[in-house]
Amino acid sequence: MARSIIHVDMDAFYASVEQRDKPELRGKPVVVGAAPGGRGVVSAASYEARRFGVRSAMPSIQAQRLCPQAIFVPVDMPRYLQASRAVMGILGGYTPLLEQISVDEAFLDVTGSRRLFGSPEQIGRQIKQRIASELSLVASVGIAANKFVAKVAFDHGKPDGFVLVPAGEERRFLDPMPVSRLWGVGKATEERLRQLGIRTIRQLAAYPEEVLQRQFGELGGHLHRLANGIDDRPVETGRDAKSVSAEHTYQQDTREQDTIERTLLALAEDVGARLRSQGLRGRTVQLKLRFGDFHTLTRRRTLPGPTDANDTIYKMVCGLLAEVPLEGRLVRLLGVGVSGFDRPAQASLFADEEVLEHSALDDAVDALRKRYGSDTIRRGKLL
Repeated sequence: MARSIIHVDMDAFYASVEQRDKPELRGKPVVVGAAPGGRGVVSAASYEARRFGVRSAMPSIQAQRLCPQAIFVPVDMPRYLQASRAVMGILGGYTPLLEQISVDEAFLDVTGSRRLFGSPEQIGRQIKQRIASELSLVASVGIAANKFVAKVAFDHGKPDGFVLVPAGEERRFLDPMPVSRLWGVGKATEERLRQLGIRTIRQLAAYPEEVLQRQFGELGGHLHRLANGIDDRPVETGRDAKSVSAEHTYQQDTREQDTIERTLLALAEDVGARLRSQGLRGRTVQLKLRFGDFHTLTRRRTLPGPTDANDTIYKMVCGLLAEVPLEGRLVRLLGVGVSGFDRPAQASLFADEEVLEHSALDDAVDALRKRYGSDTIRRGKLL
């Protein structure tokens, strides 16, 4: 039986959450990110803004020039993470083989889910409908027999897309596309392929693999396999992964301690919720810091026992942060991760009363959010 892989990506996720929660923004060009005037950039843009050429990572001042009527709103990462958890909760109801790529993107292997939920096409349509009806958000879906083709199918169909590539039809689907659609083909590689007379995936698939390997090394073989629609990589669940982590990049570098701590709390909550949803507890907590000059450092500490508790993770990363001499340096990126999993996750026999209380609280909050929605309950510090 051919595998059935679904790729789900939320359309203009940050901007869509803003428009959902603020009715006055619906139908208007919304830009999420730093306001024009500084060196900030666009984090996300609604499709109304994209029609004017506004794109993510674009300087905000350029976005304003392209779309003078754009409404700029600041990044609200805690709200986006809550919406992300709600989306992943829906996806996880169809298969335990769920690989979350980012806050708004995931792969699902639904090969074994057909008896319960129907064909891959039926599952994909159920996912789109549930995300729309339960969360008032729009997802694009790509379905294929492997991860690469499912991803390209999603890209081909967005926004609000739904593209199914039947098993055995991969080459027919990929052949007309430019080689730039292949993972690993940047501008330099695309130019080198062009010098060989290769412009389309069809031409690359027909090119001798041994010649590509001589020209590009291992990358040549990789590109040849993808061009032929071959991708054997499994969907890696949290149980397969070596760590569970979350990151946030500021649109404007910051040295504000309160802002940094709020971000760490939101990231710790996201990591903790994902650990609990996957039945994982880890012994090692990691903090990642990237400064304004792009210098990056990591700090980690191993706990005496495994944890999935939000507060434990948060306190650990705050302790690690205190060990870093910031000295007024601007912070560009923060990351929180947990690794060193116990499989299966088991509670410590010697956990103190406070740890058990936090664990019960986290479980109760998870249950409320799952039943009534991600915005049912929030920490006061994140309001």
